[in-house]
Amino acid sequence: MQLINNIPVWGDPDQESVNQMTEAMKYEAVFGALMADHHIGYSVPIGGVLAYENRICVNGVGFDIACGNKAVRVSANADAVRDGLYRTMNEVQKHISFGVGRRNKEVVEHELFDDPLWRDVPLLTQLLPKAREQLGTVGSGNHYVDIFIDDLDRVWVGVHFGSRGLGHTICTHFIEKAGGKDGIHAEPVILHEASDLGEQYIKCMELAGRYAYAGRDWVCSRVAQILRADILEEIHNHHNFAWREHHHGKDVWVVRKGATPNYPGVKSFVGGSMGDFSFILEGVDGEESKTSLYSTIHGAGRVMGRAQAKGKKDRKTGAILRPGLVSNADLQDWIKKFDVELRGAGVDEAPQCYKRIEQVLFAHRDTVKVIHRLKPIGVCMAGENEYDPYKD
Repeated sequence: MQLINNIPVWGDPDQESVNQMTEAMKYEAVFGALMADHHIGYSVPIGGVLAYENRICVNGVGFDIACGNKAVRVSANADAVRDGLYRTMNEVQKHISFGVGRRNKEVVEHELFDDPLWRDVPLLTQLLPKAREQLGTVGSGNHYVDIFIDDLDRVWVGVHFGSRGLGHTICTHFIEKAGGKDGIHAEPVILHEASDLGEQYIKCMELAGRYAYAGRDWVCSRVAQILRADILEEIHNHHNFAWREHHHGKDVWVVRKGATPNYPGVKSFVGGSMGDFSFILEGVDGEESKTSLYSTIHGAGRVMGRAQAKGKKDRKTGAILRPGLVSNADLQDWIKKFDVELRGAGVDEAPQCYKRIEQVLFAHRDTVKVIHRLKPIGVCMAGENEYDPYKD
């Protein structure tokens, strides 16, 4: 860890992200930190942690409110899963909805929809039909459903996604109501917790958080059903959210954008790329943990933008205007060597676009303990041609 512009930064500093974090800190933040998987984001870098007294940052939480990870260990036999993996991944792709604006192919009833907030807040009333349809859908970009084998030859299911169109619309609504703008370099939108807008946002954010938990619960259960297995253990965490916490003598709202809560003894699931290991971690106490506001990485972190990876083509003729840095052959070669059964995805999600997660974790070695290492054997994502303006 090193201090840059008085901000603690883990890992190899990305100057553009550090500059963005430095700028974001000017908008009433009292503490901040940048995790080792950081890269530039909308108004606040991914991997950024910001704390505010009596205030909350809308674009700090981000468009995919309550994006997070869930991993479950299941009772399936590892050899049997390996033997039937081709069919299993076909079933995952068939029964789980991937992509933007998708509806779940199955009707999901959940007690969450009985919450009076859906009726009390006009925005939520308007969004309820879409929320019902999209519960349990995964989305596009770096969102996934994975099947893993750990070092003890046990089977895990892991998922990564958030509150879908519900969260995106909530974020957009409150940025507009506060007079803010959308964009990578837009000023952070800061709301006082006691203002009418702030109170409404917090209610909507917290509901979106419960919605995201419910969606990830459903997908993990559905994949366990495909595997004809019971869930034996589960680890579940948001990494795009705001929590009321106490740090350095102050009661603050801690906004984590692509950063995972990492309190001592608390477990979390963080994912590598489709061709890399993922990990179950546990928080470790110490001065460095306090400096990080008890936060850690949410994944490996990008080293290459999507446009860099894919290149650019003429929409009408298909002619290559700028070649991409990663070819489909590069992607397939990596996946073949790592022995992954892949469904969906494109070169913008290739392992070459990401940092190596072991190196990222090494930067946080004094704040986390590795509990399990998970090797992906099956990965399912949205197709490469899915358009999503907020994939991260």
